[in-house]
Amino acid sequence: MSNSGPLPLLTRLKLFLSELITYLTTRSDGSLNRRLFNLLDFKALAPSTKLINTIHVTTSDVTVDPSRNLWFRLFTPATSTHVPLIVYFHGGGFTKYAPDSKVFDHLCSHLAARVPAVVASVNYRLAPDHKHPTQYEDGFDVLRFIDARHHDVNADIGRCFVGGDSAGGNIAHHVTVRAVEEVEQFGKMRIVGLLGLQPFFGGEGRTESEVRLTKVPGRMDRYWRDFLPEGADRDHPAANVCAGDLTKLGFPPSLVVVGGRDPLQDWQRRYAEWLRTCGKRVVVVDYPNAFHAFYAFPELPEFDLLLDDVARQRSKPCR
Repeated sequence: MSNSGPLPLLTRLKLFLSELITYLTTRSDGSLNRRLFNLLDFKALAPSTKLINTIHVTTSDVTVDPSRNLWFRLFTPATSTHVPLIVYFHGGGFTKYAPDSKVFDHLCSHLAARVPAVVASVNYRLAPDHKHPTQYEDGFDVLRFIDARHHDVNADIGRCFVGGDSAGGNIAHHVTVRAVEEVEQFGKMRIVGLLGLQPFFGGEGRTESEVRLTKVPGRMDRYWRDFLPEGADRDHPAANVCAGDLTKLGFPPSLVVVGGRDPLQDWQRRYAEWLRTCGKRVVVVDYPNAFHAFYAFPELPEFDLLLDDVARQRSKPCR
């Protein structure tokens, strides 16, 4: 399949349904009709046990702070070895989805089996009801909660990867920065890698890929308006991270996944290059045919490629 070739019929049908749901759940002012969206966001129940290839993965939900609905879904593979931990943040423009959304339950189940690793998928609070830095605070608090109760997680938290897709990749970056800045707050936990799946970064200037590939102008701007503090523009450090300096921080090796059909790809490549200029190790994996959120479509070959690339990141350091 070439970069401009047709997508499978099943994928095109799913994309059509996704766009239809977006249309139906977007009000005339551009805001999300959350009640209607939640009705259409099909959920996966826990606890459960599922067979992924030849490995059983069990799921359970762990409450961190009920007052803010902060919890995570734990995906534990039935393996004989002590496996690392992946703390995962789902995408959705900071405004939608959850760890029990079927698409993310499916992805994290497969990550747990294929890597293998215990995956803790975080239910952080959503914008616009909860703006920056709420999501970063929730993520950091989950890291500290797991560190304090590591015996209940059944993973080697001394080998912890922080990861996420799209907006979740943005959260993963900022949570990791704070964790390495405040490493003295942790006992056993050590972050050894960052997994950025098409992370959501931006700025006031438009990149070539944004102009060429954005089908609905303004949609990503709406996500930033919902998330960023009142009065902030897209050059806020939460969005335009490359203005910062990580040189003196012990930031871990990173895997950055880029798609050739993703409007955000230029920001992701810029992010990876910035990490290198800060002296950090980074691997960029480029899937030329991948559109944004391709990992929600397991029928695509890139879905299996992604699982393999994350598994390699677990087993050997970046170069």
